[in-house]
Amino acid sequence: MTAIPHAGKEEDFQLFLTLLERDGFEGKFKAGVHNADTTGFMRRMVKEDLLTFDGKPLFPERIAQTVPYELTEDEQDLYERVTEYVREGMNRAARLDDKRRNTVGFALTVLQRRLASSPEAIYQSLVRRAERLKRRRDDLINGRGVADEPASIDLGDWDDDERSAEEIEQVEEELLDAATAARTIEELNIELADLDQLIQVARRVRNLDTDRKWVELRKILEDNDLIHPGAEKPRKLIIFTEHRDTLDYLARKIRSLFGRPDIVQAIHGGVRRTDRRAITEEFTKNPACQVLLATDAAGEGLNLQAAHLMVNYDLPWNPNRIEQRFGRVHRIGQTEVCRLWNLVAANTREGEVFTRLLQKVEEQRKAYGGKVFDVLGSAFDETPLRELLIEAIRYGDLPETRAKMEQVIDDSVAHGLKELLEERALTHDAMSDADLARMQRGMEEARARRLQPHYVEWAFRLAFQRLGGRLTRRERGRYEITHVPAAVRAVTKHGPVTTRYERVTFELDRIDVDDRARADLLAPGHPLHDAVADLTITQLRPTLERGTVLVSPEIEEPNLLVGVVEEIVDGTGKSIARRFGYAYVDAAGQVTPAGPAPYLDCVAAPHTTAVAAATKLGWLSEAESRAQTWIIGHQLKEYLAEVSSRRFTEVKRTRIRVDQRLAHESNRLIGEAIAAQEKERAGIRPKESSDSLMRKAQELQARREIRLALLDQQAQLAIQPPRIMTAALVLPLAMVKTEIAADAPIRAKETKAVERRGVDLVLATERALGRQPQEQAFDNPGYDVLSLPADGGPSIRIEVKARLEGAEDFYVTHNEIITGKNAVPHYRLALVTVSKAGPEHDQVRYVAGPFAGVDFGDMAATGIRASWSKTWTAGTAPF
Repeated sequence: MTAIPHAGKEEDFQLFLTLLERDGFEGKFKAGVHNADTTGFMRRMVKEDLLTFDGKPLFPERIAQTVPYELTEDEQDLYERVTEYVREGMNRAARLDDKRRNTVGFALTVLQRRLASSPEAIYQSLVRRAERLKRRRDDLINGRGVADEPASIDLGDWDDDERSAEEIEQVEEELLDAATAARTIEELNIELADLDQLIQVARRVRNLDTDRKWVELRKILEDNDLIHPGAEKPRKLIIFTEHRDTLDYLARKIRSLFGRPDIVQAIHGGVRRTDRRAITEEFTKNPACQVLLATDAAGEGLNLQAAHLMVNYDLPWNPNRIEQRFGRVHRIGQTEVCRLWNLVAANTREGEVFTRLLQKVEEQRKAYGGKVFDVLGSAFDETPLRELLIEAIRYGDLPETRAKMEQVIDDSVAHGLKELLEERALTHDAMSDADLARMQRGMEEARARRLQPHYVEWAFRLAFQRLGGRLTRRERGRYEITHVPAAVRAVTKHGPVTTRYERVTFELDRIDVDDRARADLLAPGHPLHDAVADLTITQLRPTLERGTVLVSPEIEEPNLLVGVVEEIVDGTGKSIARRFGYAYVDAAGQVTPAGPAPYLDCVAAPHTTAVAAATKLGWLSEAESRAQTWIIGHQLKEYLAEVSSRRFTEVKRTRIRVDQRLAHESNRLIGEAIAAQEKERAGIRPKESSDSLMRKAQELQARREIRLALLDQQAQLAIQPPRIMTAALVLPLAMVKTEIAADAPIRAKETKAVERRGVDLVLATERALGRQPQEQAFDNPGYDVLSLPADGGPSIRIEVKARLEGAEDFYVTHNEIITGKNAVPHYRLALVTVSKAGPEHDQVRYVAGPFAGVDFGDMAATGIRASWSKTWTAGTAPF
C-alpha cells in the first residue's frame, strides 16, 4: 500500500490489521501492552527508506520551504476585526448546549480559515453569512419556523481523517453561512450590524488590490521559470487552497499575469469526477497548461507527478493533509526534486502556530533526511493541531497561551517525531543482503521469462476466432470485436462478458490513443480473455492429453517431454504451493529438467515412416511413470524443503502472535468480569454485566484453542503425487533432417565442439571484465551465461553464438529472442568466430539489444536465421 488508511493512528492501524489476521490483533490496542510489530504482514516504511535494487532512492528528495509574509496595515485591521468577531462568537457559543456550541464553534473556525485564505474568500463568506442570517431573522419576524436551520455537529465524533475532503467542504459551506449563537430577533440584529461593518471593511481591502499573499505567490511564479517563454522545459506547478472563492480569485490573477487563459486549470469539489479526469489529463499532457489550482476534495486520488512544484496557498489545520497534498507529486516515477512552499502570514495568531510548527518540521527534516512528512499526523495524537489553532485564536494574546503552544509543538514535533521514527525503526522488517540479492536475481529471471504482449495476442486471436468470434484490426495495435459468441459469454465466473467491444488492445501504451475510444487491455485477468482461455482449454483438453511429436536441434536421441504439476499440501489438505514445469525422459529412464517452455524451440515432426516408428518405441510406455518416480525422489523433496522453511517461519510467528493476543484479551475480560461482579454485589450496575464479560472471555479461550490446533495442522506439510498434464515425443533433428527444408532456421546449427569454444571464450572475456560468469545448464533455454557484476548491480544475460570462419548465418530460437527482448538493457548477444588456426585466434563481439526489430509472424515460428556478417558488423568489443 502507498497510502495511510489509518491516518497515522496506531489504534486504527491495528483495527486495519484485523482484516488480515483477526486473532492476532484481537481487542483494542494499548501502547506498551500490545506489540506493534507487523513482521510477516507488511513492511512499515516511510518513503525516504525505499530504495531500488540498485540502491538508489525510489522517491526523489522533497524540500518544504516556509514563505512568511506580513499583512498590510489594512489587511491587519480586517484580520483583527474578524478575529474579534470570531472570538466573541466562540465565547457566546460556550454558553450554549453541547451540540449547538460545537456547531457554532465549528462554523466560526471555518470563517477564521477563510480570513487567512484571501480577501476575496472572507468578503464572499461574510456576504453569504449575512444573507443567510437575514433570512433567519425575517422568518422569526413573520412567525415562520426557521427553514434553513443547519444540522448540528458533534466535534467529539468529528474527525477530518474519517471523512473525504469533498464531504468536509460540503459541511463547512453549510455551517459557515448559517450556524450562529444568536436566537432572538434582537440578537440577530446585533450580529447583522457587526457583519455589515465587517463586510464594508472586507470590501475596501479587496478593492485595494494590495493582497500581500498574492504578491508572495507571484514571486514564486516569477522565480521558477513558470512565466518565461524561453525556459528550456516548461515547469508545472500545483497550488492548493481550501476555498473555492480563493481558487476562482487566483485563477483570474494567474491568467492575467501570464496573459493566456489556457495557462491554468482549476478543479474543486463541485467538479464532476469525469471532468476532473479530463482536467488532470489536460494539465499532465498539455505543455501550455502549467498551473493547476485545486482544493483538497479535487486533489484526492489524483496522480499529478507531471508537476514537481507545489504551493500550499492555504495551510490545512489537519497535518495529515500536508502529506496527502505533497503525495500528489511525490510519487513513484517522479524524477525531479519536489519543492513545496507554505505561505504563512507571520503577524497573525494562527500564523505564529504554523511558523513555529514548520520551523520545527524543517529542523527534523534535516536531522532525519526528509522522513518527517509521513509521520507528521501521528505526532499530534495527544493534542490535535486544530485545538492549538483555536486556542491561539481565542487566547493568543496571553503569554501563558503562547508558551503552552510552543511547548506542545516542540514536544509533538521535536520529540514526538523522534520517538515515532525510532519505533518504526524497531519494527522495521529489514531484509538481509543475501535475501535482497536472492530476490533481485529472482525478479531479473522472472522479467527475462515474462510473457510478451504478442504471446497473449497470438493465443487469444487464434482461440477467439476458433470459437467463432470476430476481431478486426483498426488502429495500430488496436482491434474492434464485433461479435462475442454466446458460448464465450456464458462463461461468467471471471466477470461479465459483453457482446462486442469497441476497442481492445494487448499493449499498455495502446489503451489511450488521441481522439479514439479507450481500449480494453486484453490480458490474464480480463473477463473476456479468461473466458476464452477457459473454454479453449475445456474443448482441447483431449488433444493436450493425447500429446504430439516434435523435432528439436538440441537433443541427440529421442526424448519424451512431459508437463508436470508439482504440489505441496498442509495437514488440512489445503494446497499451499504449486508449480508447473517440463522435464525430458530418455530411453534409459534418465530425467532432465527442460526449462519453462522448451516446445517453443521445436518444430512439428513431419509425417514419415521414421516418425511413426518412433511413436511405438517400447520404453515410451514406462516413461511417464519413471518421470513421476524421479520427480518424487529429487525435485519434490527439494521443493518440500524450500516450502517448509518458509511455512514453518510463518506458522511460528503467527502462533506466537495469536497465543499472546488472545490470552491477554481473555485475561483482561476475566479481570473486568471480577470487577463488575464486585460492583453488582455492592448494588452498583456496571457498564457490562460480569456474566457477559466472562462469557466473552470463555469464547476467546475456545477460539485460541481452535486456532492453535489449526496452526499445528498447517505446519504439517506433505507432497502430492506429481500429475503429468501433457506429453510430447521429441525427436532429434538428425532423424528427420532430409524432411526439413534446407533453408529452415532450425538447420542453422553448429557442432558441439564449436559451441564449446564459443562459451569458453565468453566466460574468459567476462572474467576479464571483472564480472563473475556462471554457465547455464542445458535446461535453461534463453541464454548461456549469467554474469554477475562485482558491485552487485543487475546481472547480465548472455546468449553465445559460435560459428566457424566463413559461416553465412546462425540460428536464434524463439526462447532466446524473447529473453533478449525482456532482459534489455542487461542482455548481450555474444558472437564468436571460431578460427581453424586454433582457440587463440578466436574472436568475440557483443551486440546490445539485438532483437529490438524482430517480430514473429505467428506462434508456429520457432526461431529465425540471421546474417552472420551483418550482425557481426553491428557488434562492438565486449562491454
